[in-house]
Amino acid sequence: MEITSGLPYDPDQNAEEKRALRREYRAIHKNMEGIRQNIRDCTIDNLTDTVKRADKAFYKVKNTTEATLDSSVLMQLTASHAQMARSLKSGLGAFDMDDYLVKLVTFMGGHKPDNQNPDDPDADDALLDAPLDWDQIGRRALAKSRRVPVVGFIKNELQSNVPKFEKNKADERKPQEIREEDIERSVNETTKNVATLESILEETGAVNLFRFVVNPESFAQSVENMFYLSFLIRDGKAALDTDEHGEPTIFGCAQPSDEDFTNGLRKRQIVFELDMATWERAIEVFEITEPIIPTRETAKTKIGNKWYG
Repeated sequence: MEITSGLPYDPDQNAEEKRALRREYRAIHKNMEGIRQNIRDCTIDNLTDTVKRADKAFYKVKNTTEATLDSSVLMQLTASHAQMARSLKSGLGAFDMDDYLVKLVTFMGGHKPDNQNPDDPDADDALLDAPLDWDQIGRRALAKSRRVPVVGFIKNELQSNVPKFEKNKADERKPQEIREEDIERSVNETTKNVATLESILEETGAVNLFRFVVNPESFAQSVENMFYLSFLIRDGKAALDTDEHGEPTIFGCAQPSDEDFTNGLRKRQIVFELDMATWERAIEVFEITEPIIPTRETAKTKIGNKWYG
C-alpha cells in the first residue's frame, strides 16, 4: 500500500483534498450502515475490504475533523464484527460431557460391543469395567504438554461439589463518608500560578522555552510549568517562536483584538511532549542549574482526618 508522505498534522491541508476525504468517509459510513442492517448476508471479506478502504483513507488524514470520522468508522467496524460473531452458530452444539467420556474410554481400549442395547442401564457400567489403557491417553497428553496437571486446581464439570465462597460480613467495611465541610477549600492554585508565570515572563523578556519551564529540581513541576504556560499562550498573553538558531523562544505579548482576527490572524494548536528523557536532555544541553520559575511547595488536600499530597 502506498503511504503518502507529509506531516501527520497539517492545518493548511488542501481544502479540496479534505472535502474528498470527507466524502470517502461518508461513503464508508453509508456502506457500514448497509452491512449492519444485513449482517446475516455479510461475509468476513466484506468487512475486510471495508477495513482496507478505511485504512487507505486514514493515511490522508491530517486534521482532527477527519480523524474523528475515521474513529467513528472504526467503532462501526468493531460493532459489526461483534454482531457477526454473536450471530455465528456452531454446528457442534453444546459440549456433551457424557459423549466426551464415552469417546475417552473407547480411546483407552474400553470398546462397546456391537450387539449392546443402547437402552440397557448396565451398558455404561459394562463399558467402565473394561480394562483401560491409561498409558495411551498419557502419551497423547505428553505430546501436547510436559507439565503435570495439578488435581487441586480442577474446578469444572467433573467436580460435583464445588466449594462455595461466602463473604465474611465481619470483614466488610463501610466506605468513609466524605461531607462537604470535610474538604478544606483553598485558593485556585492554577489561576495563581498562571499569574506568577506571567509576571516572571514580563521580567525576563524573550527567553528559551526550556530554560523558562524546566525545573532541574523537579520533573513534575516542569510539566506543571508547561501546563500553566499553555494558558498564557491560549489567552494571547505569551507567544512562541524560534530564534535565529532555531531554538524555541517564549516571550510576552499584547492580547490580540477582534480586529486582528478579522485581518487574518489565526489560532494554532500544537502538541508538546515533555517526558523524563527530554527533561534530562534539556537540563544537560542548556546547562540549567537554577529554575527561572521558583520551586513551589507541594500542594496538600485534607479529606476527613487525613492529608493527601
